[in-house]
Order: sequence, then C-alpha cells, then structure tokens
Amino acid sequence: MSEGEARRYARPVPTIGDMSSAAQRRDDPSGWAMGEAVTEALAGVVAGRRDIRRYRPDAVPEDLLRQVLEAGHRAPSVGHSQPWRFIVVTDPTTRDRAAAMADRARVEQAAHLASERAARMLDLKLEGLREAPVGVVVACDRRTPAAGVLGRATFPDADLWSCATAIENMWLTARAHGLGMGWVTLFDPNELADLLGLPEGVVTLGWLCLGWPDERPPSPGLERAAWSKKTPLEHVVIRDRWPTDEAAPQQPVSHLRGPEPTRLVGATDAADELLSPPESLGVLDRALNRVLAVGAQDLTGGTLVLAGADHPVTGLGVSAFPASTTRDVLAATVAGTSLGASTAAGAGLSVVAVDAGVAQPVPGARAARAQGARGDLATTDAMTSTDVEALVAAGREIGREAASGGLVCLGEVGVGNTTVAATLACALLDLEPQDAVGLGSGSDADMVARKRDVVTTALARTQGESDPLRLLAMVGGPEIALLTGVTLGAAAAGAPVVLDGLAASLPGVLASRIEPATQAYLLAGQVSRERAHALVLRELGLEPLLDLRLRAGEGVGACLAASMVLQGLAVRRIAARTR
Repeated sequence: MSEGEARRYARPVPTIGDMSSAAQRRDDPSGWAMGEAVTEALAGVVAGRRDIRRYRPDAVPEDLLRQVLEAGHRAPSVGHSQPWRFIVVTDPTTRDRAAAMADRARVEQAAHLASERAARMLDLKLEGLREAPVGVVVACDRRTPAAGVLGRATFPDADLWSCATAIENMWLTARAHGLGMGWVTLFDPNELADLLGLPEGVVTLGWLCLGWPDERPPSPGLERAAWSKKTPLEHVVIRDRWPTDEAAPQQPVSHLRGPEPTRLVGATDAADELLSPPESLGVLDRALNRVLAVGAQDLTGGTLVLAGADHPVTGLGVSAFPASTTRDVLAATVAGTSLGASTAAGAGLSVVAVDAGVAQPVPGARAARAQGARGDLATTDAMTSTDVEALVAAGREIGREAASGGLVCLGEVGVGNTTVAATLACALLDLEPQDAVGLGSGSDADMVARKRDVVTTALARTQGESDPLRLLAMVGGPEIALLTGVTLGAAAAGAPVVLDGLAASLPGVLASRIEPATQAYLLAGQVSRERAHALVLRELGLEPLLDLRLRAGEGVGACLAASMVLQGLAVRRIAARTR
C-alpha cells in the first residue's frame, strides 16, 4: 500500500451551503429531523388549523402581521418565481365593498344548489369580511410567460399552486400565534381584482380574513355544520396508478340543482347569550344582527315612505290599469286607508306619502315632484338629469327625517312602473328582457309581449352607459329616484332600510352603486313574483325575509317584514340569557 493510499485527510467543510457529507447522510438518513418536540408541535398546529368565521374587533399587532406575511413569503415557489403579492386591506370602505360582493356571490351560488343545501349554505357566516380587522388578498402575478419560468412550461398553473402554499404557511403561522384566519373565495375574481386595482395578468386567490377569533372550534366548521365528513386517508391514497375497478375513489359530491366590526361582533355576542341554540330564528336572526350591527339598538317602530308617480310609458299599452289609479292609491295613503298604509299601521309604523310626479297633485302628500319633461323610455329619456338630482336630494332629506323613527321601509305606487323597473334592472344588471319582464298586475300574454318590446327598445339607448344616476334618468322613474335618495339619507343617519318589491328594491342597487357602504344597511323584506326581483336581491347579496308571492306594491311586503324584525328585536330584549 502506498503512502498516499494509507494517508487520510479531513474533509473540507464548506462555510456556506450544505455542510453535511455523503458519509454523514449515509450513516444517519434521518439526521435532518428537527426533533420530537418540533414534530409534535407541528402536528398540533396542522391538526388545529380552522377556517374561522367569527372575529373580535381587537387590532392585530403589526409585528404579528409581519410574521404571518413573512411565513407566506417563505413558501415554496415554482422556479423560485415568488409570484405572490400580499395586499393588506384595513380601509373600511374597501372592506364594505368586498363584503357586499361576497354577499352577492353567496346568494348567487345558493341559487344553483339543491334547496336543502342552499339553505345550509346561506346559514354559513361570512361576516368575517366586516368583523376581522385585517384582510389579506393574495394575488398571483402571472405576467411572466409560463415558458420563461422553470417548471411552468409543463404545468402553467404551478404559479397559482405556489401562492396556495403561501396561504397555507400564513394560515398555520396565524394558528400557532392564536390568530384566526378564514379563506373567502365567494367572489367574482374580476370584480375583486377591479376593487383592488389589479393590472391585467395579476389574479386573486380570494380574501383572507385575519384577526383574533371569536370562536374556538374543536373541529372543522363544515364538519360541525354537517356539510360533509373528513374522508379517511385510505380512501384518497392510490398506489402506482388509478384503479380500474370499484375500489377507485369516488367522485367528489356536487350539490348543484339540475358595518362596523365591533357592533356586528356585539350583535352575535348578544345572540349567543340567549337561552336558545345559535341562530335559532334562522334568516331573521341574520337580519337582526345586521340591524344591531349598524347601531340600531332600541328600535320599536319605523316609517313607511311611499312614493308615487305617473309614467308616460303607460301610453304604450303596458299596463292593465288606468294612470289615474296612481293618484287614487296615493290619496288613500294620505287618508291612511290604502293597502300599504293599512299594513304599516298594523305593523306599528308611521307613513309618509310623497308625490314624486303625479299628473294632478295629491293634497296632503309631501311634494317632491319631477318638474322637467318626461319621456316614455322607448324613444326618450324618462327624466332630466336635473330632476334626478333634485329627487335624490329631496329623498335624502326625507330619509334622514324618517331615520329618527327607526326602521325605514320603502314603498311605491305608479301604474306602469313594472315596465320601468324591468328596464332599469336590465340596464343595471346587464339582464336580457326575457329574464326580467314579468306579468305585473293584471297583464295578459299580449301585454307582456308589448312590455318586452318596450324594454328591448329602451335598452338600446342605454348601451355603454354605466353611471347609475344617468341610467336612472334614461329609463327610471321619479319614485325610484326619490327612494334612492331616501335609502342614502336613512343609511347615512344610521337607520336600517327595508326593501319591498322590484321597484322598491332597485333603490338599494342604485344607492349601493353611489355609496357602497349603504349595502350593509339594507334588508330584503320579500321576494316578489316579478321575474327580475330575485336577480336584484342576488346582486345585493340579500336573503328575503318573506316569500309570499305578493303582487301588491305600496310597501306591503316591507311592512310585513318590518313587523317581524321589530318582533325579533323584542324577543332578543326579553328572552332569557345564559350566564
């Protein structure tokens, strides 16, 4: 044996990088483990991760927020591309808008589920968007061509997977520190991207709610809600290749059918103290929480604001009743004997009758009338922009005054306004006339066809227009303009607004487009038989309290729902509480 063969030298150990040797790795394959204490802690964190839906309003310290974000930034990424971008949202207006979007998407998705699953989905809370003090939107910057990133040429979506691993890192870190996180994906991705001003090629993976949890669930929420059970591990592990026999994994089940954070948290806190199961009043409990969340603590009454106006479109044969009926109903409202006024009285509500543009003024009604030229929608604008601005301003003042009495219920009367409302709904929601035009009151097939033709012709004039007030002038009605102002004024004064049928729900859409935070003050009193009404409520993200197939306008549905809300608030005040 030569001297060189017998002599051994110490292995040069690098000062950076991997300091282990092949011999070390051979002799101790598990030597990279972090120890039993670490693995047990990690297992506890993974097992304890939960999708949190209820939050305390307390602030998240900046150093903790940074640790959560840092964990996300340490996630693995395809080709070390680090495509994630973390948008931290604390602005209340942005959160209000996002919450309204999620409410709308939730109702839209429920519409596609079997009825039992839809009801259970609607029972799931999404108030974390308003309650949680911090929102984090994880966006993926996909502007680099896939072929230019190692690993994406063959799996182009690997950048999205990378962002998902960042979310999991953040989620586990939040859990370890006692923070709660909830991942909300009930958004139209493009709508959420527009809200945040994302450029083309940067997409969102949803909204993460982050804050101190106001629940400590022992098991995953959807398991507790009996939505589904955890699949056993052996049912999802496959060896070598996909089985060809009945032992293959089953296809995932489909259920498709062939405001202020402190106040919202306080409302749910108070409800949890009742000697009753959580949300025992169902949809009504949700409405009560919304009422209490806007600060309306001691409501015992309210006001029906009923606005009436004539419509030149009746000259096109779209209504079964004479135009004079509008004035008669408004006069009966002043006298307290109309159906709307009678229902309001039965619910303990006062009534404000407003003449927004009846041909012959109604004595005793509050006057806030359109003064300019009025068109028939099909060939000319319904109102001037000046009239719209004046009516909205007058409505704001009426809404502020009515807010002092408690709930503000919207009601309308106007022969021909189902055609007006259908046209405006189409213009606002980009609907087709056949999806929006309904029977109205007393129509037959020929009349429905004429209504559809009028709506189609009117919509041709609105192409390219998106400004809500301009659309209101083009194809709206004076009573809708006035009630839009009432909604804005009442919400600004802190009063919940109860919507009625189609024509009295469109003010909710218009007001929310003008001032997004208004959506948090809205309650859907009912869903009517008008075809577009359910779509309007879906746009607002609202569940109706009543579904009675009402044909009456005049705020009847809103007053009936208001009576339920007032009774529910009384129940909350009186019912026994737990310690």
